[in-house]
Amino acid sequence: MITTAEYQSRRMRLFSKMEENSVAILFSGVPKVCSADEDYPFEVNRNFYYLTGIEQSDSSLVMLKSGGELREYLFISPFDPVKEKWYGKRLTTEEASLSSGVRNVLINSALETRVDHLLSANGDYEAVRKVYLDLDREIKIADATSTQNYRDALIKKHGRIIVNDIKQMIFDLRFVKSRAEVDEFRKAVAHTQIGITAVMAEVKAGVREYELANTFLKAINDDNGYQGTSFNTIMASGAHSTILHYPLPMDTLRQGDVLLMDLGSKHNYYCADVSRTVPIGGKFTDLQRKIYNIVLGANKAVAKFVHPGLTINDLQAFTIEYLSTECVAAGLLKNKEDISRVYFHGVSHHIGLDTHDPATKDKKLVPGCIISDEPGLYFADLGIGVRIEDDLLITKDGAEVLTQDIIKEIDEIEAFYAHVR
Repeated sequence: MITTAEYQSRRMRLFSKMEENSVAILFSGVPKVCSADEDYPFEVNRNFYYLTGIEQSDSSLVMLKSGGELREYLFISPFDPVKEKWYGKRLTTEEASLSSGVRNVLINSALETRVDHLLSANGDYEAVRKVYLDLDREIKIADATSTQNYRDALIKKHGRIIVNDIKQMIFDLRFVKSRAEVDEFRKAVAHTQIGITAVMAEVKAGVREYELANTFLKAINDDNGYQGTSFNTIMASGAHSTILHYPLPMDTLRQGDVLLMDLGSKHNYYCADVSRTVPIGGKFTDLQRKIYNIVLGANKAVAKFVHPGLTINDLQAFTIEYLSTECVAAGLLKNKEDISRVYFHGVSHHIGLDTHDPATKDKKLVPGCIISDEPGLYFADLGIGVRIEDDLLITKDGAEVLTQDIIKEIDEIEAFYAHVR
């Protein structure tokens, strides 16, 4: 569990990156309109959550660094008994302070006055010259106002200030996971394993793909409380297994095909991301087995190869060489250059509070990074797609496969189906 002390520590590390006489202003976001008077389910901005542990909408954080002093202010919605009847419980100022460790918790209507005060010279400290905002275009602080709109309004009102984007500073903090974050991730993986086992038990001809997606959601929620999936669950059978992000799980499973599942459970917003491929009918055909073994070999080779100092680009080059060599040797491709026809995505990305945690592919891995390991082969002409994805924790010597207990060996998969029949 992430403690209040860890949120405080994160903000102190961010303070150390901020310039003197500067202020950082971050927003949790607001719900986005879906249609008419209906909103999409609210998703808190992960950078705001990373610094506060607060997950409710209409909240903001202000961090001031001036005159050798550090000040923090958290702004939340006021108590409204009518709104709570409609939308449920919201944090009190006391609860928000306990959760975040921010002592000064105010009502969000006071934000504008407080910011204006900080951006004006006064007797306590020199006027702030630099403002940091998270300028992601998708962060809304009102129905029609983004943080970019907010930046423009600040500059118009306080023309002498400089506004910088704070995203990369926070991304750098999120790059390495703490021990508590890794523990959260292990819980997400454990819930995901339970969900995958539940799905595998129901894989048979005649079942609809969406039924399996629903089985996964029910299993992880029964085990985990309603924390939800890391992303929209992919259940792709037969020819659909060759589509990387197959969007509509509406088809019916057919005997002799494979089912490719790409799924994950969240735990306190930390996202597991796992792919497994299983035979519909309990046994792989010879051709499916050949393709599967190449992908499995690449998956294991990447986990063995990776170590601090390498980049995700290095892992991709390694994977392409492995898959192309093995496909030619197995007679699946004529030339190694043809690999792009059957393998067309990256083998790895960072994982954390987002399924695709923000980090460039040329940044060197260090202990504490969590990344995916997901080689695949997709033969559209054969209707066979195989992807095997594990989650790796980079250690000082190499990597720990956090998802190692989730079934993936052919013999184990076929034995599982022999047992459940």
